[in-house]
Amino acid sequence: MRQIPNILTLCNLFCGALAIICVLHAPEYRADFNGTDYTIISPEPVYWASALVVLAAIFDFFDGLAARLLRVQSPMGKELDSLADVVTFGVVPGMILYRLLRSAYFQQPDVFDVSVVNLAPALLVPCFAAYRLAKFNIDARQSENFIGVPTPAVGLLVASFPLIMLYNPYHLAKYLQNIWVLYGIIAALCYLMVAEIPMLSLKVKEKSLKANWTRLLLVVLTLAAIPFLNYATVPFIFLCYVLLSLFFPPKITVNV
Repeated sequence: MRQIPNILTLCNLFCGALAIICVLHAPEYRADFNGTDYTIISPEPVYWASALVVLAAIFDFFDGLAARLLRVQSPMGKELDSLADVVTFGVVPGMILYRLLRSAYFQQPDVFDVSVVNLAPALLVPCFAAYRLAKFNIDARQSENFIGVPTPAVGLLVASFPLIMLYNPYHLAKYLQNIWVLYGIIAALCYLMVAEIPMLSLKVKEKSLKANWTRLLLVVLTLAAIPFLNYATVPFIFLCYVLLSLFFPPKITVNV
């Protein structure tokens, strides 16, 4: 029984590793440019990786819940959870953004002059995710709510991008083919993960409506948005989450 939370955490890590394989095994095709053949990685989004990130997020939710219900919380479990999260919600989003950036540069007339330096900013996401997770593990203020956006929220947001590219709700896909939009998203996510901003946690510790109205509002907005926004619901809810935390900052307490 003591190992059930750790097994769930390892399932999270397994999904993250499998998502990386999906990104790496993206299909390729041959294209002719001015009489010369080139092998090009298909810009089609890696939506299987997105599905695996969602599945990993479910495991990530239930490993902590299982640890609390079974009363087997431990420093090892906390460290293992962070190690899994840095892969699933750090490395995988970084690779997805790398693919999206590369696809966006394929739309440019000077595509073959693009350096890896132009694509490297996508890898800042796993770097900042690792920094945030290390900070979280030693920050006694984050026992109830968060300071900075949690990495699973970032992972789920980025995981929605390939699905938005695939289904193109409200013609949003064109924005994810704009290199400056992608650079802006990368910069914003890196900042939000490490910013000293109190952020709402979805953990329910009090049963009163007054203590949980922001959480309830997020659930209502999610259910209301899904029929209209489709996969664009994820960026919408992410934005609502950040704005609610900014305008109605949760109480931060020190766990002693």
